[in-house]
Amino acid sequence: MQLEHQKPKSTFETLQSKFKRISKHPYFPILVLGIMLVLLQVFGATGLVKPSLLNFIAPVLIRYIVALGFLLLLGYAGLASLGTAGFMGLGSYLIGYLFQTVGMSAELAFIVGIAVSLGLGVMVGFISLRIEGMYLAILTLALAELLKNFFQNSPLTGGAFGMRLTDGITFFGLHSSTALRYNPMQYIIIGLMVITMVWVINIINSPTGRAMLSIKNSTSAAQAMGISILKYRLIAFLLATFLAVAGGMLHMLRFTTSYPSNWGIDLSLNVLAAVVIGGMKNIWGVLIGTFIIFGMKDIILVRIPFFQKYTNAYLMFSGALIILVVMFYPGGVIKLFTDLKQFILKLINKIKIGWKEYRYGKDQ
Repeated sequence: MQLEHQKPKSTFETLQSKFKRISKHPYFPILVLGIMLVLLQVFGATGLVKPSLLNFIAPVLIRYIVALGFLLLLGYAGLASLGTAGFMGLGSYLIGYLFQTVGMSAELAFIVGIAVSLGLGVMVGFISLRIEGMYLAILTLALAELLKNFFQNSPLTGGAFGMRLTDGITFFGLHSSTALRYNPMQYIIIGLMVITMVWVINIINSPTGRAMLSIKNSTSAAQAMGISILKYRLIAFLLATFLAVAGGMLHMLRFTTSYPSNWGIDLSLNVLAAVVIGGMKNIWGVLIGTFIIFGMKDIILVRIPFFQKYTNAYLMFSGALIILVVMFYPGGVIKLFTDLKQFILKLINKIKIGWKEYRYGKDQ
């Protein structure tokens, strides 16, 4: 029976209920993260935030975009690749060469880079139909090493001295240069990161994501269900290669330099480590893993005397972390946070029940 004198909701209660509905949307935390990062850049432009912090954030976000592609490739399609660094290097040199030597606009050079990445993704995707597992990883590693040797010896890339955009680069009206104390290209990186996160979530929750996951679990079962192995492996490599090449182009747009040493096997392994440590099926886990692998070194480890003396010892730290995660938390660090959250909620619930029993007695 409906109450005749039901108290109407206040404006605050209405706004509160609307906020609760909006906050449950999967895009909401992504939007909040994007706004926080943009505000950080705004504060940096006014001098309230040190440029060193902003310079630290940029490479982490770029590698996170690349790692999201690797999440789809490894976590959902079950395909291993060690060519990530080579593809990133190709993107950085390609946009730099087209802009500085050919005289092409940065926007058009970016589109050309996307086209090259799609062609490269199709090529590697077709190869994945013939070989897989360890052999596919070795082949993509060989491809990355071929690209690195090309970077080191070709006059088009500047050889061992690398490529530097002497006058900087302008992309959609934003100018980037090493001479700038504050680099506005950060806004482009943040915007593309937010778009990529939304895109990847949609793919994961779509029939494409479910089809890739079924192929990873059982190729024969997926084929029996009518799922095309060719189609979805090509899609996985297209997405992963596209994001890797795009990450390399963003690196050149932000830092205006590229050296062959930037694109070695260690970068490919670190992207792999970020996905494995964070969680191979969760974009937030990959964000945590990327921060641990690419950010912790510059924030925490550099302050420890041992890592100051042995600069490459952080690779041992990453390796040990992978071993611990694989042995004890194969779901990644995100699974640890989820379990910790459930434990805290259960503990709070027990405390509430205990308090009620203590205050009102067990019969209440």
